[in-house]
Amino acid sequence: MDAVNEWLVTWGDNLWTWIVLPVVVLLGIYFTVRSGVVQFRLIPEMFRTLTDKTPRGEDGRPQSVSAFQAFTISAASRVGVGNIAGVGTAIALGGPGAVFWMWLMAFVGGASSFIESSLAQLFKIRDSDGFRGGPAYYMERGLKARWMGILFAVILIVCFPFAFSSLQANTITATVSATIGGETLAWLPWVIGIAVALLTALVVFGGVRRIASVTQTLVPLMALAYLLLGLVVVGLHIDRLPVVFAEIFTQAWGFNEVVGAAFGYIVLTGVRRGMFSNEAGLGSAPNAGASAAVTHPVKQGLVQTLGVYFDTFLVCSITAFIILVSVPDLSSATRGIGLTQDALVSTLGSWSSIALSVIIFLLAFSSILGNYYYGESNIEFITPNRGVLTGYRTLVVLAVLAGSVVGADLVWSFADGVMGLMALTNLIAIALLSGIAFRLLKDYTRQRREGRDPVFTRDRLPGVTGIAVWENELSVTGPIDLTTKRRQSAKHRDHLHTES
Repeated sequence: MDAVNEWLVTWGDNLWTWIVLPVVVLLGIYFTVRSGVVQFRLIPEMFRTLTDKTPRGEDGRPQSVSAFQAFTISAASRVGVGNIAGVGTAIALGGPGAVFWMWLMAFVGGASSFIESSLAQLFKIRDSDGFRGGPAYYMERGLKARWMGILFAVILIVCFPFAFSSLQANTITATVSATIGGETLAWLPWVIGIAVALLTALVVFGGVRRIASVTQTLVPLMALAYLLLGLVVVGLHIDRLPVVFAEIFTQAWGFNEVVGAAFGYIVLTGVRRGMFSNEAGLGSAPNAGASAAVTHPVKQGLVQTLGVYFDTFLVCSITAFIILVSVPDLSSATRGIGLTQDALVSTLGSWSSIALSVIIFLLAFSSILGNYYYGESNIEFITPNRGVLTGYRTLVVLAVLAGSVVGADLVWSFADGVMGLMALTNLIAIALLSGIAFRLLKDYTRQRREGRDPVFTRDRLPGVTGIAVWENELSVTGPIDLTTKRRQSAKHRDHLHTES
């Protein structure tokens, strides 16, 4: 078993280092240049569209989940234990300089996230809960390659809702056991596992709207709690902050390193851990982005780019500062969650370990929900059979239970490599379809310059086939909103007539 695990680790490392990461970086730079640095230029639009009113249907109900709810579903998957364990590992391996490369990767990856989520919105379809879509859908409808969509869907289902969700459950069990001192109690993992599995079942059997209602509460709550904890730690070590910033920027270039090869290792560590955390370009977040009811595909592209920034510049940075201000000497630092936990306890005392355990539970459980939804969207792509969906939900709950009571090393090594294949498949697709995304962006910015709230209909992209929705303005904005607009227009005409 050790030999298999070692082979999987080596295979995954080579795939990411020599194939996936170069493609990610080069495409991210290309998308940045071609889009006119959209991930920076339209930051104000990201916040504006995040709170957009959700278009309603003829029955007066929202057509699907809101832009904010789609943001929280994707954030639930993005913001997981990796934001604590992954950052701790990156700093332990690559030093403070790895943080700089995580930041840079988030900025470059923001352009890739914009492209993939805009495409997911464009090629989404309607279902009983509202909308669904993602890479599998734009591979089928945009590239006319259903085989590619099925391949992607299968890889994602194996990777996220099964492998990664079981790992999140394993982390919950390990953290709770350590907090209450029950590592030696053989029955405790089963109790914790059953409890987490039941909580998961209560949410996932309720469909995407219930998932959205849970994540829109959990995600802001856990982010705020972790932010407050981090600010207290940084405040108590405020004198260290200038030194920490200096270390992040100087050691990113290997200025303080003796061995020349250290520079490349720092870069690879920061870039890889950053991508694992924010998922930009992986093809996971577009599954959530496609579920939103918005009036223009670019709006959700911008919202999901903001999700990358939320994950890296806020949550990951909090972890980095907690560690770097509290642990000046990283030479003997432990990797993963242990490094963050030691940093908190050394500053705030043993109670902070309990607080971190609660935050880790929220992080891990919300990730399980986000991962589940990604899988559901792709199950429905492969087959509309409701029995298959019920079976999938049952297997996810069982995977959560199994992950709570078994070892995780082999599963992590396997999922790590499989996720590289998933990312590569998605990157090829968005590279081929990026021209359509740039046309969408051009249409959006033109309407904004005209002072309009952009509304997209498929006749605005002549020559592009496979678009299932966006039929006309009535279907996009909703009959209620459109009627209101007409009434306002009529009042405006009457006003002009009276003045004349």
